Amino acid sequence: MDILLAITVGGLYAAGIYMMLRRNVVKLLIGLGLLSHAANLLLFTAGGLVRGRVPVIPDGETRPLVIVADPLPQALILTAIVISFAVLAFALVLIYRTYQTLGTEDLDQLKATDT
Repeated sequence: MDILLAITVGGLYAAGIYMMLRRNVVKLLIGLGLLSHAANLLLFTAGGLVRGRVPVIPDGETRPLVIVADPLPQALILTAIVISFAVLAFALVLIYRTYQTLGTEDLDQLKATDT
């Protein structure tokens, strides 16, 4: 399962970088989304795939009796999801405003408007 997730993470990173290298601003935004999904999946994979229980220690014990799931990667992924959503929303607003002002989404034409 780890090999499949590693291949998926690599594919998402490759697709995200490929989309970000395109000459279209909307494809840049899609690539940014793919990169954020790849980073989330990488954090999930790095945390280990353990089918465990809730990390609750019973009364009178000093450690869990069964294998438990590590909550830290889950918390990091939730934080990364919120941050990536905010970055994507901000980038979407910037792209929309640029398209509204200049009437184009091609990066070559956007460079021509520089003074």
